[in-house]
Amino acid sequence: MTDVIITGTGLYTPPHAIGNDALVDAFNAWVETENARRAEAGETARLEPSSSDFIVKASGIENRYVLDAEGILDPTRMRPRLPGRRNDEPSIQCEMGLAAANEALAAAGVEAADIDLVIVACSNLERAYPAVAVELQAGLGASGHAYDMNVACSSATFAIDAAANAIRGGGVRRALVVNPEICSAHLNFRDRDSHFIFGDACTAIVLEDASLASAKGGFEILGTRLVTRFSNAIRNNAGFLDRVTDADPLAADRLFVQEGRRVFKDVCPMVASLIGDHLVELSLSGETLDRLWLHQANRHMNDLIARRVLGRDPSPAEAPIILDRYANTSSAGSIIALHLHRQDLPAGSLGVVCSFGAGYSAGSVVIQRR
Repeated sequence: MTDVIITGTGLYTPPHAIGNDALVDAFNAWVETENARRAEAGETARLEPSSSDFIVKASGIENRYVLDAEGILDPTRMRPRLPGRRNDEPSIQCEMGLAAANEALAAAGVEAADIDLVIVACSNLERAYPAVAVELQAGLGASGHAYDMNVACSSATFAIDAAANAIRGGGVRRALVVNPEICSAHLNFRDRDSHFIFGDACTAIVLEDASLASAKGGFEILGTRLVTRFSNAIRNNAGFLDRVTDADPLAADRLFVQEGRRVFKDVCPMVASLIGDHLVELSLSGETLDRLWLHQANRHMNDLIARRVLGRDPSPAEAPIILDRYANTSSAGSIIALHLHRQDLPAGSLGVVCSFGAGYSAGSVVIQRR
């Protein structure tokens, strides 16, 4: 069986940062206006304001990066303002992907022309077709073939599994996985329970046949394991049928919605079991792990999952958190954690990249430092 190595990662961080205080100020200004409107209309239900303390306590998030802050912080709009692009211009996600991919390729010491497979995997694609991955392939000058895929927050690990299997099968020598997440575009900034959750980012990963890899310090993929189980607890109903069902494109269910407590209760044991069973399958255990690069959705979820996998409380180094700065970036989160927190690991170190989210879906990738 061909060994597969992760030889490079890349990260694109958008230019605009929004701290909790600014986000709360905009939300509370809208709440004040909305409550005044309701009072004038004789409605008794009133909205509660948000606070930075509430956000940190609920999630551990303190900041997020977004493609556009002005539209989000405008209480009369409260959504990003991203101008449309002509068909002869690069799409937004292609542009994000180029930045992250070029960094990953440089780290791997690989030319774009040597890439045989490009997978763009993320929660929300900006169009149905042509595939963003094929556009990115052309923009990079990569060879081979390309396709898009969506498994929500698990998209990166599912794409790593697909790319690794393609390399093991012999039809692909080098693959590029790119995760351009514009989460701010599907977030309801007028929902107190979720207006703070998401940020935007793009990550990229280069995978190679071990016999071709030249970069030092890569990570061998020891195994991948995936699981899905249907649930409505995390949902976004936006789709191409909206125009024929006459759905309101700004309706709450056309944006991100979740039952937070139910998700916490359902997903944490599911993910801990996935990782634990995967380690056993590879004749490993939680005690052998040096690092957990987990999906970055909620600090409490990560702490609980890491505790169950390791059998004890994790140290900050063992289960690094980046959501305090980046918020939830969907499929990009675990890869951001890997990108920023891997260089200190010596050869032989073991780690797990794990993502989880809507579906439910979860993916585990066990890797070892070369």
